[in-house]
Amino acid sequence: VIGTHALFQDDVIFNKLAITVVDEQHRFGVQQRLLLAEKGKSVDVLLMTATPIPRTLMLAYYGDLDESQLREKPAGRIPIDTRAIPLSRLDEVITAVSRKIKDGAKIFWVCPLINESEVLDIAAATDRYNTLHQIFGNRVGLVHGQLKSQEKAEVMNMFSKVSKIGEIKDNNSIDILVSTTVIEVGVDIPDATVMVIEHAERFGLAQLHQLRGRIGRNDKHSTCLLLYSDK
Repeated sequence: VIGTHALFQDDVIFNKLAITVVDEQHRFGVQQRLLLAEKGKSVDVLLMTATPIPRTLMLAYYGDLDESQLREKPAGRIPIDTRAIPLSRLDEVITAVSRKIKDGAKIFWVCPLINESEVLDIAAATDRYNTLHQIFGNRVGLVHGQLKSQEKAEVMNMFSKVSKIGEIKDNNSIDILVSTTVIEVGVDIPDATVMVIEHAERFGLAQLHQLRGRIGRNDKHSTCLLLYSDK
């Protein structure tokens, strides 16, 4: 049976459950994983993740969890150039992004919040979208968790469109996708070679690793820019 969190529910009963495979392990809580394993007797559990969370590392360290590592990357992959840059240099980053778009690149721009907060001085996705939209027009798209599935799918479809270098874009193509962490897993856009993460200090190390994994998925040079608060 392949399913979502629905498989943990009490009224889901298995006949002789023998093995449980949890994909994207860091997306599930400890209790959720235990609930699934308890739906059988002596169930073997296989946890899969590209982003080992601290608890998993400790379980492996103390011998409570056997680990197996796939270290080789697909052929042709190039290491991602990762740089930490203060937010005071935001204008330089936008200029660099403009150059990349002219070369045919697609850009992820990740922000911690959906809407502007009066309490926290953190770039909101909607705010950043509005700023970039004034510069790049319809070549900028926005996705976050509060959008309906169909709306998210439409934006992602426009972002995934492949274009030729130097080509003048129409209104059906998006080159910069401003988003929250909804693009953290399950997004595969080989043309995306730039990842900008605002207020990177607000994200966990595992989350940054997972976000960065959205780029560098082809044989082109990719860059991840971690923008941190000057404070």
